[in-house]
Amino acid sequence: MSARLTLILLLGLLAGWLAPGGAGAREAVPPVAVWPPPPSDPRIAFDRYITGPQDVGQNPSIWSRMGRWITGDRGENLNLQKPFAVAVDETGNLCITDTEANTLCYCDFSHKRWHRYDGAGKTRFASPVAVARRNGVFYVADSVLGKVFAFTADNRVMFTLGVPLQRPVGLLVTAEALYVADAQAHMVFVFGLDGKLKSSFGRRGVGEGEFNFPTCLAADGRGHVLVTDTMNCRVEVFDLAGHFVSQFGTNGDAPGCFARPKGVAADPAGDIYVVDALFDNFQIFNLSGQLLLNVGQAGTQPGGFGLPNGVAIGADNRIYVADCFNHRVQVFKFLGQP
Repeated sequence: MSARLTLILLLGLLAGWLAPGGAGAREAVPPVAVWPPPPSDPRIAFDRYITGPQDVGQNPSIWSRMGRWITGDRGENLNLQKPFAVAVDETGNLCITDTEANTLCYCDFSHKRWHRYDGAGKTRFASPVAVARRNGVFYVADSVLGKVFAFTADNRVMFTLGVPLQRPVGLLVTAEALYVADAQAHMVFVFGLDGKLKSSFGRRGVGEGEFNFPTCLAADGRGHVLVTDTMNCRVEVFDLAGHFVSQFGTNGDAPGCFARPKGVAADPAGDIYVVDALFDNFQIFNLSGQLLLNVGQAGTQPGGFGLPNGVAIGADNRIYVADCFNHRVQVFKFLGQP
């Protein structure tokens, strides 16, 4: 065999390996799963997994792929390790914090880019547990550092929030304010978008408007702030000024009960999604607290979770759930009213 023919064959094999569908390509997505199961009409459908840059369409250059082929590096160091919090910005792009890698990942779907930040300015993250983004500004809560950072896409720090924060664990940004849930203070602090403290609400307790380790925050588009009151096993509803409105949930293992409620989000219709880290699922309620649907269980298949935490819902009704121990974000589609 001539040297030229040998070279052509080797290049052909290499091209096959590097091609998206060639050797080393990711496994095909499993069959679609829906909830509730047949014969009921499906309301929620599994869409896909997000585990790393390839899942937003970002492909390395041919030289990068060739280097990885030579070294055996599959690029998995860029993949999610323990995704913890998720948030969708007004452009429909996704923010993910990773508490194993201590990074923030930003999935720019429109440009097929995966951006990673290991800190804000010169400060490296120690435990980024919450994220929000609005008008091009990232907000990240670091529970170990006890701070919230606001910075731009080019990593220019706008401001840093410290005292009176003790252990910030949940974030919500609206057009006028930044809400921070503090698990150690058992309070929600309200800051202006300039970083100045405006007000706070809550205290430790079991009564209306009181908290026992609040964790996550969301808004429902109807002027309500939703707070997961984790150790009281409930969700509390407030107005934007922090006045108590209602609550739902109780400790238990029956549908509609909670064990460790964590992430909370509201869809465009106003229904409320609550992730439970011990139940390995998320439950959907209306604002009155009526259970509409259970989705998921422990496992690795579509809808199978391993210590899920954060949830976010885009304007397109796509639901993103941080599936921590399965090293991925699961994406679901909302098909109709539960």
